[in-house]
Amino acid sequence: MSDVKKIATRESYGNALKALGEENPNVLVLDADLAGATKTGVFKKAFPERFFDCGIAECNMVSIAAGVAATGKIPFCSSFAMFAAGRAYEQVRNAVGYPHLNVKIGATHAGISVGEDGATHQCNEDIALMRTIPGMVILNPADDVEARAAVKAAAEYVGPVYLRFGRMAVPVFNDEATYKFEIGKGIVLREGTDVTVVATGLCVNSALEAAEKLAADGISAEVINIHTIKPLDEELVLASAKKTGKVVTVEEHSVIGGLGSAVCDVLSEKQPTPVKKLGVNDTYCESGPAAKLIEKYRLDGVGVYEQIKEWM
Repeated sequence: MSDVKKIATRESYGNALKALGEENPNVLVLDADLAGATKTGVFKKAFPERFFDCGIAECNMVSIAAGVAATGKIPFCSSFAMFAAGRAYEQVRNAVGYPHLNVKIGATHAGISVGEDGATHQCNEDIALMRTIPGMVILNPADDVEARAAVKAAAEYVGPVYLRFGRMAVPVFNDEATYKFEIGKGIVLREGTDVTVVATGLCVNSALEAAEKLAADGISAEVINIHTIKPLDEELVLASAKKTGKVVTVEEHSVIGGLGSAVCDVLSEKQPTPVKKLGVNDTYCESGPAAKLIEKYRLDGVGVYEQIKEWM
């Protein structure tokens, strides 16, 4: 895998914002004193007159974004996921979600791959929080190609969008020439007949690696990339579950309230199917190198493979 190109999706976010700024003068960017880390500084350098540093005041930043959206502009407000979804939850719910304003929340440094910053900054609850807000769209791209496409799609969508990006560089596996992003539509990356692996974000690549290892053991895994957690592609999930009869969900997020819960909600109501949820198990994680943490919590390719095989 050493020759595979790797890019952090937060880098993709910054580059996509700059491209959006060139296309659309109504795009504005707000940040909470983290432009270097969130990569919104790329937009700031290109369009300083449309960039606003709100300081370490995430709640105020979201409220400002709501006011900006009410004037017809398209604001992207950014901070770490822990602050964008956690600290500013009330403002996201009441100032953005309730009036259904056209605010885009670019949340970077999500999940345990934040690494050395430790449990206080490793937000494994943001998807669960955002899922509860009526009308909120949740996008969790898996690589550079998908991340840049997700930012563009978010800008074109009218309404609140939560975009989740990572700190750690991840393999680029999508082909930009053929890739098509559509909000609410999952993608079958690998056909299979024995088990469906539904993955999102950083864990999509892990699921693909696990599927290759399972194939060597004679287990045919169908891998689905769910880049839009809300609205979920129910039709695709149901069709694949019916085909394989078993479902595994994989996410760099708590197993409570995230992708796994969304998939279970659909299957339990419309097509009861055995489900194994892989993710962070109701625990706080710890400080350490991102790759080592992903390995420890068994969310790398080997860990996902072993857990699926054990379950099956």
